[in-house]
Amino acid sequence: MLARFAVRYAPAALFLVALVVAWDLAVRVFDLQPYLLPSPGRVWEAFLEVRGTLPAHIRTTMTEAVLGLALACVLGTTIAALLAGFAPLRRAVYPLLVLSQNVPMIVMAPLIVVWFGFGIMPKVFTVAMICFFPIVVSTTDGLLRADRDLVDLARSFGASRLQVLRSILVPSAVPSFFAGLQISATYAVLGAVIAEWVGAKDGLGLFITRSQTAFRVDRVFVAVVVIAAVSILLFALVHLAARLAMPWQYAHGSPEGASGRHESPNQNSEEPNEYEPESAAASPVASAPAGTPAGPTPLGAGPATGVLAGPGRVREQRGRRTD
Repeated sequence: MLARFAVRYAPAALFLVALVVAWDLAVRVFDLQPYLLPSPGRVWEAFLEVRGTLPAHIRTTMTEAVLGLALACVLGTTIAALLAGFAPLRRAVYPLLVLSQNVPMIVMAPLIVVWFGFGIMPKVFTVAMICFFPIVVSTTDGLLRADRDLVDLARSFGASRLQVLRSILVPSAVPSFFAGLQISATYAVLGAVIAEWVGAKDGLGLFITRSQTAFRVDRVFVAVVVIAAVSILLFALVHLAARLAMPWQYAHGSPEGASGRHESPNQNSEEPNEYEPESAAASPVASAPAGTPAGPTPLGAGPATGVLAGPGRVREQRGRRTD
């Protein structure tokens, strides 16, 4: 387990260490001033200075990010179910959803604060508006890619639209849902920080604003590193939830893909499908050695294939027996 973890993440860790070393060398070689680009050592010293005040800011930002992400999940899955279930609604609303992502959130955040005040709700709404679009797109795609044969079979047995959604569409869309949720998790903390820039009592966004006002670039870098670490943590939690919800996707150590495509159980398998007719190689006649006379052909069967013949062939054989 530890060896596999080391093999998977060792290249990323080594690359990160190389970047830090290159950063420190650039500051030393070009003699950059701390207000332009502080060295990694100065950033570490700034972290030690503010380590007592950071936990309160991190807790506020994480609360806003998690609540906004949860609201985005509820809104995203609801809208995706409506879009996948009603084609006219999908054709009318889907372009508007795409258009809504072209509006800069830094422009909408002040309006949300004016509408809802300076409490936690404007931050939650801002995070939800940023995060719900990947969830809607990926979940809608997963619902539309469900096996249509299973859907038709369920409807032929009298299943209602809600039963089809719960029994077939939702399980097929779970991988796509988590793929979109992982993308949204990386945006959640960023959305909370953007909302805190506009107006907040505490949070990492407020911490960055105060550090910029005081020209403490080293503290800004501390906030950037903390935001990256918190985003990675949230992404890892969503990934863990995906592993718990879809153990079959990770049964062999790696997911089958973010698109949620499932490999057919009979694909690349030597076992025959019990729902398909046996091939000619599996029939007794075809498997007999060369020169071995074939056994008696059943009534109503072809002379060499064992496939049932039509009614005319049966009548012809009955006529011969009568003669």
